[in-house]
Amino acid sequence: MRRLFCSSRAARRASVFATIALGGFALAGAADSTAASHPVAGAAHTLNGTATADLHLVKADGSQLQEEGPVGGALHGSMRAEVTTGATFEGSFTIHTGGGSIEGHGRAAGRGSGRFQRFSGSLTVTGGSGRYSHASGHTGLSGVFDRRTYAIVIQTSGRLSY
Repeated sequence: MRRLFCSSRAARRASVFATIALGGFALAGAADSTAASHPVAGAAHTLNGTATADLHLVKADGSQLQEEGPVGGALHGSMRAEVTTGATFEGSFTIHTGGGSIEGHGRAAGRGSGRFQRFSGSLTVTGGSGRYSHASGHTGLSGVFDRRTYAIVIQTSGRLSY
């Protein structure tokens, strides 16, 4: 959701890989297939894979943050999220891709007390627009929150039906 807290591209990549090591958060990916290959009622396609959002702060109001940034991996595009931070992270998101948007919400428990707070939890996709108008799914998520810059890196791994 946010840009990583590192100044160089190589350092950001290292941070993203470190986040991946903390726990995968995949959200659909790599290959489309028909419902015949992956039966899902009401869905014509599924995506399986990993997606990473690298978010930076747009606006803060106390513990409520508006974040945005690029999404890569199984999905490519940008994400906007509204996140409430604390011992528990809660929020809603919209991912914009060339084929439409994906919407949902998530909740995660935070761990750690230093500058970088790790978190893990779950994500629910509730709908979207365009090719993702019937999107649905539930998967795990993990990430890192930078308390100094308010940047957030989120990863998902799992299946998205659309």
